[in-house]
Amino acid sequence: MNYRHAYHAGNFADVVKHVVLSRLVEYLKQKDKAFRVIDTHAGIGRYDLSSTEAQKTGEWQGGIGRLVDAAMDAPAAALLAPYLEAVRSLNPEGGVKKYPGSPLIARYLMRRQDRLSAIELHRQDVAKLRALFQGDFQTRVIELDGWLALGAHLPPKEKRGLVLVDPPFEEEGEFARLVDGLQKAHKRWPGGIYGLWYPVKDRKAVAAFRKALVQSGIPKLLDIGFEIRPPSAEPSLDGSGMVVVNPPFTLERELRTLLPALHKLLVVEKPAHWTLEWVAA
Repeated sequence: MNYRHAYHAGNFADVVKHVVLSRLVEYLKQKDKAFRVIDTHAGIGRYDLSSTEAQKTGEWQGGIGRLVDAAMDAPAAALLAPYLEAVRSLNPEGGVKKYPGSPLIARYLMRRQDRLSAIELHRQDVAKLRALFQGDFQTRVIELDGWLALGAHLPPKEKRGLVLVDPPFEEEGEFARLVDGLQKAHKRWPGGIYGLWYPVKDRKAVAAFRKALVQSGIPKLLDIGFEIRPPSAEPSLDGSGMVVVNPPFTLERELRTLLPALHKLLVVEKPAHWTLEWVAA
């Protein structure tokens, strides 16, 4: 695959995905018992926004660049605080020059008893991940196809936790793999929390994906939709979504506070909407 997240790190889709991730981890921390986060497509973990790749697209400027110093109402600001603290931990001098990927955000928010499995297929990216987490006994970096991890690494020994599935969507059939992978994982670990990210480019493919989720028979599916522009004439990333399986009872209420605040900052062209729907309840 020629996909490299360095071109897209910190964009609006990353922001929404990572805000949801942070709220899920914060919920898991409410109990003393240990949990595990399994990131199936972990990437390199940390991104330099001054790099050639990031500067070429400038996508981060329409994402974390708009959010990091924005003024917000107190309720939304409180819910965003863990995520923004993770971002600011890489930028002690202010602003945003480096951006944490999902494994680094999860790791920043975890406690001493919690564990992270960061799974990545690309050898160069695995090497960077291992260097990033070198000496960290709470994190295990695994060179493996993330789709295989949904069978081989479930359930975790902690019996509590979260699986983040964030494929690059650069190959045909990724939506089908997402549904198939979820069905296999859910059979092995029905009580786990799953977060499945997807792009909103092909509206028909997204509709078929949602229909397949309903037909899967898996209960408790909350679909988070976030569009920054109306459908484009040419295929482009007009929005993104995230399906959360077994969402915490607090999540829907939190997102009804967060999503309007984020949308106000990140929308590019109207009409564009955020949505929060139960695909199966």
